[in-house]
Amino acid sequence: MGDVLAGFHAAWEFESDSVLIRFERGIRTPKLLQALGERRIPLEAVAAVTLTPGKRGTVVLQAVPRPGADPLMDVAAGQLKESCDPYRLVLPAERETLAEYYADELRGQLVAEEDVRSDGFLVAPPEAPLQFKAYDGKASFDGSSVSFRWFWTGASSAKWKAGDKTFPVGDLSGVEWRSPELFEGHLRLLHRDTAGDQPGQADQDPAAVVFGLGYGPVHESLPFAASVLAAVRASGSVPAVPGQPAARSTVPARRDPADIADRIRHLGELHQAGLVTDAEFTTKKAELLAEL
Repeated sequence: MGDVLAGFHAAWEFESDSVLIRFERGIRTPKLLQALGERRIPLEAVAAVTLTPGKRGTVVLQAVPRPGADPLMDVAAGQLKESCDPYRLVLPAERETLAEYYADELRGQLVAEEDVRSDGFLVAPPEAPLQFKAYDGKASFDGSSVSFRWFWTGASSAKWKAGDKTFPVGDLSGVEWRSPELFEGHLRLLHRDTAGDQPGQADQDPAAVVFGLGYGPVHESLPFAASVLAAVRASGSVPAVPGQPAARSTVPARRDPADIADRIRHLGELHQAGLVTDAEFTTKKAELLAEL
């Protein structure tokens, strides 16, 4: 088709085998859509197309992704608000006829389920490296492993006992994401060899970070989870980086200077509050600086 249909917050460019969705960066555009920037959706990743009346004089063109086609939507698992759904294009009601035309064109180009290849996700995940701050620690993903770095404030004693953690994607079987906008929001890494044996509470699980007010927002934590899930799917049962062992490490080899500054700031807050002695503050600060 090669045409462009512009709506509120996004524009769809129709190509012969895909739809390129470009999201606006305006102040009214949901942060998740701004963070995604643009996404190319192969037609074989789409199961159906609908056009329905929207709110306040609008119509909604909706592409329905196939389960297992898009890591972002698989991780979201129905938890996204309508306004944050990247497969939704809202248009003024007066453009309904044009929207119906494109909906019909798309329907005519969809691929039958039996003809869809199933060797991986069809929609590209957000690119690593990615990171975000949760309530009890910082999560980082470099494309081959996930690292959790616990904060002095927030992390449970179980996590402090376990220490900072690094998980090669080859050791994982999946990702569990519960929206920070819901009760007990968290991101949990699922192990291949401990399925069903991980602690039930995310705040006690060293393979999980918990969210809180202002921590782990959707536009940061969801793309992160989707990128990890895609890497896990691609890795199968082999190391995440070909030719390198999938060795588990509890402390990253090199610290990010910004992370060190955050840790020292948290340590200083505890010291000022009288929760850390002068000697403990001096010793721990020296240890952190030595990791630079």
